[in-house]
This record gives sequence, structure tokens and C-alpha cells, in this order.
Amino acid sequence: MTSLPTADTKTGEFFHRWLETFSGYVREVDYASARPLFHPNVLAFGTHNDVIPGLDQWVTTQWDNVWPKTSDFRFVLDQTAVLASPDGAMATVIAPWTSTGYHPDGRVFPRPGRATMIFSRNGDGWLCVHSHMSLNRGVPQASHASRPVKAW
Repeated sequence: MTSLPTADTKTGEFFHRWLETFSGYVREVDYASARPLFHPNVLAFGTHNDVIPGLDQWVTTQWDNVWPKTSDFRFVLDQTAVLASPDGAMATVIAPWTSTGYHPDGRVFPRPGRATMIFSRNGDGWLCVHSHMSLNRGVPQASHASRPVKAW
């Protein structure tokens, strides 16, 4: 059996930094800073919709229904896998994540999940072209915080 096409060290480190950067924007509820990390026509899956075509729709239907209502979002980097095509044109990141959710009465609960993201390399670097983020089984879907959006 052949091994998976694991990314080289430099590529793996790049995507770990990417995950840290993106998770910081989620924690800050900074949509404007996160947007350039994604292709404008990104295809996404999320908690609130099945296939979400395009970044604008993803921001309004998914990000805005989750980021302000949760806190402490982080990827678990030591459990993250980065795969890359042999020609270096495509990469896939598989990463668990953690966050804090809020019951209607303000009590907190752990809100872990997992993500698969596919990236395409172009002249400007790497852009995420597909993202699927979902909660682990048994985690409440709704969270009830109300944090302000830093930037649209």
C-alpha cells in the first residue's frame, strides 16, 4: 500500500500558519481580513447550509451565523494533516478544531469539530477553494453568544 501524498515540511508549516491566521480572524469576528484567504467562488459546506456557492454567500449564511455566537476558535495543529499533489498545485488540509459555545442562559459548552479544506496554488499563492467544517457528533448546533463583528 502506498502512503498518502504528505506535504513537504515547508508546505506543512505554511498551512499551519494559515490555520493560525484564519482562526485568529474567526476569534476576532473579522470577516474582511479572512476574505482574501479564499477564492471568491469557493464552494463550502457548513452547519447552516449544504453547498454554499461563493464567498459572499458563505460569509452571510455561515460565518455570520457562527463566528459572533462562539468564541475561542482554534485548530488543533498537532492533529492536523496536510496533503499535497506531487506537482504542488493542490493541497488538502484536514484539521480538528475547538471552540466555545453558549447555551441560551449563558452557560458555556465545548464545541469541537473538524475541517477539510482544499487549496489551489496560483500566481498569488494559495487560495482555499473548498471548505467543509462541521461539529463533532452530539455537539449542540446552536450557540447563543452575541459578539460584535469587527469588520465586514
